[in-house]
Formats: sequence, structure tokens, C-alpha cells
Amino acid sequence: MRNARPPRQPRRALHGVLLLDKPIGWTSNDALQKAKGILRAEKGGHTGTLDPLATGLLPLCFGAATKFSQASLDADKRYTATLHLGRTTSTGDLEGEVLEERPVECDRAAIAAVLARFTGEIDQLPPMHSALKHEGRALYDYARAGVEVERTPRRVTIRSLAVLDWTAPTLVLDVLCTKGTYVRTLAEDIGRALGCGAHLAALRRTASGALTLDGAVTIDELQTLTPAERDALIRPIDCLLADWPALRLADDEAGRFLSGQRRRTGQADASAVRVYGPDPRAFLGSAHITRGELIADRLLSPVEVAAQLQPIPPVSIPETATSTPQTAHGHEATT
Repeated sequence: MRNARPPRQPRRALHGVLLLDKPIGWTSNDALQKAKGILRAEKGGHTGTLDPLATGLLPLCFGAATKFSQASLDADKRYTATLHLGRTTSTGDLEGEVLEERPVECDRAAIAAVLARFTGEIDQLPPMHSALKHEGRALYDYARAGVEVERTPRRVTIRSLAVLDWTAPTLVLDVLCTKGTYVRTLAEDIGRALGCGAHLAALRRTASGALTLDGAVTIDELQTLTPAERDALIRPIDCLLADWPALRLADDEAGRFLSGQRRRTGQADASAVRVYGPDPRAFLGSAHITRGELIADRLLSPVEVAAQLQPIPPVSIPETATSTPQTAHGHEATT
């Protein structure tokens, strides 16, 4: 007689953000699905792909928070990037075959001069080993088939580059950059400019916009917590917009705003604001102000607004063990 399947465990409407410290070897979707299952969340999404070889901050959005995930996708990112100088690989990271090894003869002064050249607006050529699409297929598919595809350089901004450690041949950098930056490509370009070549040996995301690793949790830690302890880690939706100016509306004005009506305001024009009702926890949505008018961009429903004012509903069904996702490689190593 075949064993009966265990009962399917219920999901719940969970609204908020979990700051996850993604482990090495997992895709961003691996991490999302695992956390979503542990939390029993009905709906979830992540806020920007981290390469399987990268670790660090991966904000996960649940429920109504997914409406505002684009803010985190568009935000500046901060990384700790470990470069191995003197060695180039076919993929620009640890996974590729070694193409060339050269002596490393640069000092801190030479490194500082090169980093200055890569600070500010720069053009990057997307790597062949990336998830960028060409005619419907990811570039890494072409790369695996030995096909080189013509690519168009992208303009990105490196806001700052700072040396955290230099012990030849290892150079550790703090990188603050705009979205879409290929840190692998940056590592290769820096190595080329130093005359010795380089590949990216390790990458850890430490911040996304106003969100940092402070308070982030690993999958292993999440599994060991009680349901109540897990729920205590869920941050309010508006943490995704924490660096935006805030605007609070009276009760009657809040109702009109939620219905999509434009409202007159004495506030200065702004491209993005977060809007609240009279209760400090009542986040209503995002908007912009043009010529004295408050114009809604993304709104919560009345049910979603009310959910913010209530405790997160608990999960009472015991959990079952789930397997660790398989390692997936060849994904995009961008911010």
C-alpha cells in the first residue's frame, strides 16, 4: 500500500519584507521559495537577482509589499567584492577555466589611481556569462555553446570604490553602485587596468538602498525560530521606501487618496513620496507631487491598509522538512 501524502499545509496572507542573508550556491529564486515555504506566505517576490556565487542582502517582499519591490530594484547597491589579481577566467569568476596567470606587481598607490578611473559614470560591456537576453535566450546559453554575441555597452555609475584590504594577490573592495552594474565585469576591468588581470573571487551584497544586512537572517536561522520569532522579523512594507520623503493625510483625505483621487497639497514638487493616513502605521502607498497636486502611483487596498494595523496571523500547522534546493549556476551577477 502506498504511503498517503502529508496534508498540504495552508498559506496565509502575509504583508511585509524579510531581510534575508542569501547563502552561497543558491539562486535568488531558491532562497525566495524556501523562505516563502517556511513562512507559509501566499505571495512573494525578491528585489533583484544575486548570482548563486554571491551572498548577502536579498530583501524578500510578501503580499502587498510586492507592489513596491521596484523601489528596491532601482535603488543603489553596496557590495564587498573580493578580487583575485593576476588570474583571469573564462567567466570572470571562480566557476570559469583559468585563461591566464600573470605576476602582480602593483602597490596601493597604483590601485588607488586605477580605482579613481572607475569611479563615476562608466560604460560596461555585459558579460557573455550573464542572464541578459538576446533574441529570447540568456547570454550564458550562447556562451556555453561557444557562441559570442554582439553586446551594447551600458552606462552605470560607480558612486564609490574603497579598499578594505590588500594582501597580494587578494584585493577586497567596498563598491557602491547603481542598479545594473556587473561587479564581475568591474573586477575584470580593474585587473586589466592594473596590467595583471583579475577575476571576482567572492561577492557579498551589504546594502540595497536604505536597507542593510543589519537584522538580516539566514535560511538556517529562519528554520530554527518559532513561528512568532519569524513573524517578528517581518518588516513593514514602507521600509522599502525609507529614504523617500513622507506625507501624512487626515482621515477624510486618506480615503480620497486611496480611491485614486488627486489631492491639492502645499508640499513642494517631488518625484516620489510615501503617503500615510492619520495612524503612523497606516501606510497608504506611493505618489508624486506635481504643481501642487498629490498624484497616486501605487496604492494599497483598504484591506491591505487594515492588515498593517493588526498582528500577523499565526501559523498553527506543524512544519515538515523540505529539501535544500539544488545549486544553479550561470545566472546574472548584477546588482
